[in-house]
Amino acid sequence: MTRIPRDGTISPAYTGRLANDPVPALRLPDDRMDPDVTYRFIHDELMLDGSSRLNLATFVTTWMEPEAEKLMAETFDKNMIDKDEYPATAAIEERCVNMVADLWNAPGLDPTDPSSATGVSTIGSSEAVMLAGLALKWRWRARRTAAGADTGRPNLVLGTNVQVVWEKFCRYFDVEPKYLDMEPGRYVVTADQVRDAVDENTIGVLAILGTTFTGELEPVEEISAVLDEIAAAGGPDVPIHVDGASGGFVVPFLNPDLVWDFRLPRVKSVNASGHKYGLTYPGLGFVVWREKEDLPEDLVFRVNYLGGDMPTFTLNFSRPGNQVIGQYYNFLRLGRAGYTDVMTSLRSTATRVADHLREHGDVDVISDGSDIPVVAFALRENCGFTVFDVSHELRARGWQVPAYTMPARAESVSVLRIVVREGFSADLGRMLCEAIDAVLASLSTNGDGHSHARHFAH
Repeated sequence: MTRIPRDGTISPAYTGRLANDPVPALRLPDDRMDPDVTYRFIHDELMLDGSSRLNLATFVTTWMEPEAEKLMAETFDKNMIDKDEYPATAAIEERCVNMVADLWNAPGLDPTDPSSATGVSTIGSSEAVMLAGLALKWRWRARRTAAGADTGRPNLVLGTNVQVVWEKFCRYFDVEPKYLDMEPGRYVVTADQVRDAVDENTIGVLAILGTTFTGELEPVEEISAVLDEIAAAGGPDVPIHVDGASGGFVVPFLNPDLVWDFRLPRVKSVNASGHKYGLTYPGLGFVVWREKEDLPEDLVFRVNYLGGDMPTFTLNFSRPGNQVIGQYYNFLRLGRAGYTDVMTSLRSTATRVADHLREHGDVDVISDGSDIPVVAFALRENCGFTVFDVSHELRARGWQVPAYTMPARAESVSVLRIVVREGFSADLGRMLCEAIDAVLASLSTNGDGHSHARHFAH
């Protein structure tokens, strides 16, 4: 490939400044660059990134249909906060919130009234978590103030298996975290642990629908029943927030009869990541409250300098509207039937990978992908190598499979985790299993063994 510089001479594409005059890495360059040279310079550096499709560490969506990508490219420049200037985008956001609230069985929804759902789209579940936590704290403080009680020591009951954003919430907003420990063989909280932890200063209990460590579901209905008992006996009346970042767009389709959402009156808010199993590129999340009174009015701000009197209750302000457009595309394109098909397919691939792993004598499968499409597995003692060795060797083969230790009181257990996402086909699952076979065989013979690949059933 050649290009014609401004002086009319011919030069190969990879000579000139790009090859001979290094571009400053930490300072603005003194002069301009041609657009094609700039593109090529950045494009080439990005080749050093791993393949996102083979990154089995992330829950984040790495594939969308071309039509969705086209719509998102067309709406990069629309500011989600400017609802007066972009009323169609604002209306689409409202529709998405209503669809999500309906998916989670929020009460009192009117299919003709977009304001009947109380919720908002966010920059991922991290922002959604902050908003939900603040609502819990504000409502607790209002109850305590009305009762003439002290409001200086709020606490939140949560497991040590939480995503780090919950630790950030507690630190940033001065809430004491009351952590419930895990133990080897149990990596979710129990209702009995919750019973012993709550008190009059508890702003809420966090239950996770699909933990990041193993993909398991916490027993929301059991936790709710225990809190009902405590309140009926004259104890504190403690609400539940469900962190459905990973499972909020999975469980309603794979296990619609499981009661975990607003069908439980004690569940006051739910968050989920549209950019995970909502199947939309990052970053997009949703938080929905059961009813309007569950979102304190003090948390809602109104601005009038964008062209109208607009309520806003997000921590972030300006952000592109294209993620919401991508989510709306998915909702219309797939519908309930399509999401069910996708999640069923992902679960099938995940469980087949788990079944294959069980054939290895050195492997203990902890979660098999049946809750959400996530497989977590450990190595048995005295196998001669570690999960970190396996992760390293898989990375050398192009696969990114994270290895890590489990939470407090279960740190002795180290695991590998495989997140099966849209775009991870059964054929890729077969190739991953063959890579794991090869790595385990190689490590078990100190590098001079041969892979004995097992058949990956289709």
